Amino acid sequence: MMDTWAVITILGMAGVTAFTRVVGYWAMGKVQVSGRLAGALDAVPGAILTAIVTPAAFSAGLAEALAAGLTILLAWRFPMLVAVGGGVGCVVLLRHVLG
Repeated sequence: MMDTWAVITILGMAGVTAFTRVVGYWAMGKVQVSGRLAGALDAVPGAILTAIVTPAAFSAGLAEALAAGLTILLAWRFPMLVAVGGGVGCVVLLRHVLG
């Protein structure tokens, strides 16, 4: 059975996450989004993904770094599913070849 404090902590984190989402939607409902603000908000998901994935990819090893580079190149030209599949296939192949 789970520890009581673990359950309280998980519920607390879920509550804070839900609160920030609700407040974010409420606050952005008060602002007219156009021009530069719209462009900046459109760039946020990619920036967050890059900030999370890049350090992990480049600290894991050569195969992962090369696969991350290939995935970026594929994502510029092909749909996301092709890019992800190519990246996964590349890392599997490079891990096998490089050891």
